[in-house]
Amino acid sequence: MAMTAPAKKSIIEQYQRSDTDTGSPEVQVALLSTRISQLTEHFKVHTQDHHSRQGLIRLINSRRKLLDYLKRKNNQRYQDLIAKLGLRR
Repeated sequence: MAMTAPAKKSIIEQYQRSDTDTGSPEVQVALLSTRISQLTEHFKVHTQDHHSRQGLIRLINSRRKLLDYLKRKNNQRYQDLIAKLGLRR
């Protein structure tokens, strides 16, 4: 259920700001969004997996904090990222 290394690498390459960037908020939010969508699909089949649901809530909270940080620091990067990821806010 974990993300494979090639999938993670492709997400990082898609959202990185420079060649050596692996930890910018954009990359972190993109990785969290991918993991959140994987877990959402998991819960469509396994409705009573409450322990994993707690982990999903933690991931969502982490993503929200990173998005709030990015919005505070650079609103244009925030707008570009949510448009690229297709997030509501």
